Amino acid sequence: MSGHLILVHQAFAAKDDPGGTRHFELGKRLVAGGTQFTVIASDLGYLTGKRVTSQRRLMTESYDDGVRILRAYTYSSLHTNYPARVVSFLSFMMTSVLVGIRAGKPDVVMGTTPPIFQGVSAWVLAAAKRCPFLLEIRDLWPEFAIDIGLLRNPVLIRIARWLESFLYARADYLLVNSPAYRDYLISRGIEAGKISLIPNGVDPAMFDPGSHAQDVRRRFGVQSKFAVTYAGAIGMANDLDVLVKAASLIVSRTDIQILVVGDGKERKRLEEEVTRLGLTNVTFTGAVPKSQMPEVLAASDACVAILRNIRMFTTTYPNKVFDYMAAGRPTILAIDGVIREVVESAGGGLFVQPGSSELLANAITYLADHPQEAAAMGQNARTYVVEHFNRDDHASQLMGLVTRIVSERTSW
Repeated sequence: MSGHLILVHQAFAAKDDPGGTRHFELGKRLVAGGTQFTVIASDLGYLTGKRVTSQRRLMTESYDDGVRILRAYTYSSLHTNYPARVVSFLSFMMTSVLVGIRAGKPDVVMGTTPPIFQGVSAWVLAAAKRCPFLLEIRDLWPEFAIDIGLLRNPVLIRIARWLESFLYARADYLLVNSPAYRDYLISRGIEAGKISLIPNGVDPAMFDPGSHAQDVRRRFGVQSKFAVTYAGAIGMANDLDVLVKAASLIVSRTDIQILVVGDGKERKRLEEEVTRLGLTNVTFTGAVPKSQMPEVLAASDACVAILRNIRMFTTTYPNKVFDYMAAGRPTILAIDGVIREVVESAGGGLFVQPGSSELLANAITYLADHPQEAAAMGQNARTYVVEHFNRDDHASQLMGLVTRIVSERTSW
């Protein structure tokens, strides 16, 4: 198809940026199919908080594999309190609209939440450009913020839920990446025909399950050890205190090393806790660009996905799990719900009850003591995501959705 899709996404990560590159990978496939794809993103890296542009300007423009990236100036609030983060969100909400006005004429404007403020930006931009508004829901906000305890003030909760309902009603189409989100929207009275599901997934071609990345293993000091990797954000939602406690329970197992690959608000505190406990079996590597993540996972023998034990996290499809599976590594999954169904259907890992450091430690030592079984789980996982969660298929589905939106708009 031809046409122009604008995506407003504050935390967008390009090919060589740390963080999830799902939208970039979908975007480059849309470009290959003839669609112009423009992203309006923050000029701050999502995981690092550092400016990714050399100059502080309202807008900078670049291209990556045909994807046009417009970076909008954003107030920096790395590792600060939540009110400061809200200021950062609000700053991007305003600058992204100003940048979007200069981005050309789109056929569809797509917003993605959370944070929900950029959904407002996309709605305003779509109204200004007089084109359809597609709202993607990657997490159920504000329900996640309420469940995790970030949002407690009753007045703010009412305002947040009003804003959520406002955007749902204003969106011409809704896109979700988890089947549980679709069920949630329908329970909120949203018409089923307005909702499309394109789940999180992975590009299997990025990963070589037969590789063991010996150079990376040497760099991390795990040449002769069973390497267990957590890759992703280090925030309060990720419950990495449980992983650190699990490490303390198996510290005598000098053949096991836990790698924490990523960055975030909780990293400094967790590093201090590891030092306080005298743990030598936990290594914080810092953030790694997504382009290097295949080698990091190839250097791993098993991987951990963990979130806090709250109701809303049972509805999510974490991107990292699909990366682990595509790399052919078994997943130790401390998340219940729909992602557990994926891992167990694949026979691709071990589920442990969220919040239990003892069960997590047991799962780590079990896989270390049964390497052949661990390897078989990884092979199962790889086979499953290639068939069921392939990003090529998802890009085709997104292209079909955008084509349908444009054609329906033309017929109005």
